[in-house]
Amino acid sequence: MTNNQKSQPLLKAEAIKQFSQKTFSHPFNPNSEISGVSLSEAVGLQRIGFHLAKIPPGKESFIYHSHQFEEEFIYILSGKGIAEIDNQEYEVREGDFMGFPTPSVAHHLKNPFEQELIYIMGGERREYEIADFPHLQKRMFRNGKQIQIADLDNLNPFM
Repeated sequence: MTNNQKSQPLLKAEAIKQFSQKTFSHPFNPNSEISGVSLSEAVGLQRIGFHLAKIPPGKESFIYHSHQFEEEFIYILSGKGIAEIDNQEYEVREGDFMGFPTPSVAHHLKNPFEQELIYIMGGERREYEIADFPHLQKRMFRNGKQIQIADLDNLNPFM
């Protein structure tokens, strides 16, 4: 949504139920499958993201990652999952909250259980971001819509 478009500041529950679900899979994780709706986009928010998300049984959210500049949070609405946070695994369930201030520890969410995992996730939307994928030894650089990936072994200090 652009600054010129008018957005509705109120989304009623019935309208949200009618939104079409978008599905996403992280390109570096063949087991990644997440679906949901962006409530922040629907009301025109540009600096924060707020999303209703679902992970089917046996699937994962994105990929184990950490952020340099964008804070992120997750609040579990129903189901249960496994959160990998800073190389430790925790079972999470309805009512659990996770927050990742920057620079964040690496984190990831999996659903090895039989019930769909439903949660709210959100955070900042900056024009730029650097994220690390520790298990893959890769770093992502995002500047606007331009995204670049580098191997951590190939990064060199400037001076």
